[in-house]
Amino acid sequence: MLKLVIGNKNYSSWSMRPWLVLRANDIPFEEIFVPLYTDQADKDRLLSHSKSGKVPALIDGDVTVWDSLAIVEYLAETHADKNIWPTERAARAHARAISAEMHSGFMALRGECGMNLHRPIRAVTLSDDAKANVARIQDIWADCHQRYGGPFLFGQFSGADAMFAPVVHRFRTYAIPVRAEAQHYYDAMLAQPAFQQWTREGLAETLVIEKFETV
Repeated sequence: MLKLVIGNKNYSSWSMRPWLVLRANDIPFEEIFVPLYTDQADKDRLLSHSKSGKVPALIDGDVTVWDSLAIVEYLAETHADKNIWPTERAARAHARAISAEMHSGFMALRGECGMNLHRPIRAVTLSDDAKANVARIQDIWADCHQRYGGPFLFGQFSGADAMFAPVVHRFRTYAIPVRAEAQHYYDAMLAQPAFQQWTREGLAETLVIEKFETV
């Protein structure tokens, strides 16, 4: 059986992505939880699973894949029947492009609105760069809806939605207004069953540290 090594659901946006792909597609896996922001023993335990020393890591027999997007790609190859990426070539390329953009970009928003499910919902003052990130993300959501009809980015839930899932949490946690043309996607993600399960389990975790603003 596949094994997925993850960190705290409250904090680990990177872990959330492949976990959602597995759950949403009913792919059996064993969840291995290694707490973040703790002691050297947990750091050593994580290193025993992945030499990167980071989460997530997918273990499939003698194959270990680290990095959230690489894991999504591996799952798409090993579970082709699940249509983790869109089946049509142009849409699949589009999905990979926006997933890569999310994977490597939007650093201002990431830095100013860290993932913390325990944080009370309240707005913060965003920098111009973070505001530009917010605008670009909503442009992506709106454009995909116009092209593919929704409710998710490419119709049905895909790897691209898993890549954007943590930023949906950031929009909610930091009370970021959502434009009308992007609201349908935001609402669909909040209602997605695997997304809701991750949220419930993250909120049930004990707060490890006040890593991000919580008041």
